[in-house]
Amino acid sequence: MDDGILLIDKPSDMTSFGVVARIRRVLTQRANKKVKVGHTGTLDPFATGLMILVIGKECKNAGHYTKLDKVYEATFRLGQMSTTGDPEGEVTDISDKQPSLEEVKRTLVQFTGEISQRPPIFSAIKINGQRAYKLARNGEEVEIPLRIVTVYSLELIDYTYPNLTVRAHVSSGTYIRSLAVDIGSTLETGAYCTSLRRVSISEWNVSDAKHLSDFGITS
Repeated sequence: MDDGILLIDKPSDMTSFGVVARIRRVLTQRANKKVKVGHTGTLDPFATGLMILVIGKECKNAGHYTKLDKVYEATFRLGQMSTTGDPEGEVTDISDKQPSLEEVKRTLVQFTGEISQRPPIFSAIKINGQRAYKLARNGEEVEIPLRIVTVYSLELIDYTYPNLTVRAHVSSGTYIRSLAVDIGSTLETGAYCTSLRRVSISEWNVSDAKHLSDFGITS
């Protein structure tokens, strides 16, 4: 393909930059010339789901796609916390409290609408020109300011303690890992995100996305 967008269903255990690099290599080989490929917002390595890649001249419009609303399906594990807010961090037991279904429902309502959240220190946000996760991995103190984001809806899919599964329709810039931590704090149990899947970005859905295997990419 030349200029436009490409929908990819990102696999787990791969960085978003890794996805871009592999697709760029395949498209460049097919076109027999260098093809410009960019992403419009990263997904955490453990996460899966929809990525919109911009190809060729469409790369100049990447910022437009980055600002679009997104829908995620995520599972939070209550009773524990992770240093990264996901399975890749060091997990610590926090509490054996088992919130009732009504407590969970009331808490989810509290996190609907405009909310204040602090993005994870292990994130791609730049602090003084450096990625926050690189600073954190180097043992440097990272202070990320609070931001206002919008949670348009936060639907309970399943609650079987210790696992809480939700579907979240959120504005750009919302971190689901931070949402997990904040919900765990409100429930007084601690929590971290064990699975995360981006199912849509605005009108684009992951069901319409291609897999890396469609391009002959196996890893």
